[in-house]
Amino acid sequence: MFKRILIANRGEIALRVIRACRELGIETVAIFSEADRGAPYLELADEAICVGPARAADSYLRIDRVISAAEIGNVQAIHPGYGFLSENSHFAEVCRSCDIGFIGPTPEAMQRVGDKNSARELAREAGVPTVPGSQGLISSEQEAVKVAREIGFPVLLKATAGGGGKGMRVAANDLALASAWQQASAEAQAAFGNAGIYIERYIERPRHVEIQILGDQHGTMLHLWERDCSTQRRHQKLIEESPSPRLPQEIRKKMCEAAVRLAKAAGYYSAGTVEFIVDQQDNFYFIEVNARIQVEHPVSEMVTGIDLVKSQIRVAAGEKLELTQQDIVPRGHAIECRINAEDPAANFRPCPGRIERIIPPGGFGVRWDSHVTTGYVVPPHYDSLVGKLIVHQPTRREAIETMTRALRELRVEGIKTTVPIHLEVLANTAFHEAQVDTTFVERMLAK
Repeated sequence: MFKRILIANRGEIALRVIRACRELGIETVAIFSEADRGAPYLELADEAICVGPARAADSYLRIDRVISAAEIGNVQAIHPGYGFLSENSHFAEVCRSCDIGFIGPTPEAMQRVGDKNSARELAREAGVPTVPGSQGLISSEQEAVKVAREIGFPVLLKATAGGGGKGMRVAANDLALASAWQQASAEAQAAFGNAGIYIERYIERPRHVEIQILGDQHGTMLHLWERDCSTQRRHQKLIEESPSPRLPQEIRKKMCEAAVRLAKAAGYYSAGTVEFIVDQQDNFYFIEVNARIQVEHPVSEMVTGIDLVKSQIRVAAGEKLELTQQDIVPRGHAIECRINAEDPAANFRPCPGRIERIIPPGGFGVRWDSHVTTGYVVPPHYDSLVGKLIVHQPTRREAIETMTRALRELRVEGIKTTVPIHLEVLANTAFHEAQVDTTFVERMLAK
């Protein structure tokens, strides 16, 4: 087992890893930017090292500075968390060349699943259903029109290096496609430095269901069942839950088996997520792999009782998983709400600033994962996540009731948060009846 680990991240996930390491008897080195200097969670690490100015490009994304901090901190491994360098195969390769363990998949596996177009090819080879679309990247508007006419409008243009909804456009006809192609390519180039675009048939009103996977370096690959992430706005997840409330058991089983099959084909180990969309007829299609721990991983932890961060660390250290698939039996229902520093009444405008007072909720079945405290200043430079509120109860109805109570109990004063939109969703009849798809929130807000 590692004796000392550097956490190449910040905020909630950095604190989550610090806590897991403490319970495993592992020392931690936290890195921070000037914007995060003095953040309370840094005091819980054994050492904290500044890696640069506030801008992520000058600090958290600087591989040379992160590696320097790892060498100064005398660590055996780096945990990348989520975001920043977590899915950067070059960073994983640099760690390996410096004889520093990377707590995640190998650079080779990350490359196989990291590019969405390559991942689709791998999925097809592994017999995993994919959305009908182009066989590779589209090189011109003319080719885009040709493919779109073959698979049928409407179509979805997607950046091969994309994420978070960037580089995505829907087109309903030839004229709209020309404009969408230019916009998606330009946005993809600006966001990811890669203008590569592929085309898929647009699946209307799909559900977004993802499978949590976990594997070791000895050939074991398991799934921890599914999470439903359909409650989202502009491709940004708001609420996640497990199990998926409308998924037939037969489809659930097939999706989980497909996720494991794809992970094995990629030579993958560690924690990861295989994401699918499910149409109105319960047909499922692979969309991408997230080669890291997910923001919503606590949902799976609550229903399975498995600590995913500790598992990541043990697997990276070469330990075998002491689990079989039969051991992983989901119990009850879990829901997570992402509480962001945004104002839903002002088109979700970011609301950085000082938190004058925070009172987290509690009680049976309630978990609050957050790095913020009273007096903490939410910086404007990074993701606006304040905390994750997770509940776990025997039934979905009880979980909704507990989450509603917990959201009303949560006090965050001094800034605006997304609590009001979460309460609105939870009170909606369609949500109660599990009649939710990825466009549900937009339709609800349009009324």
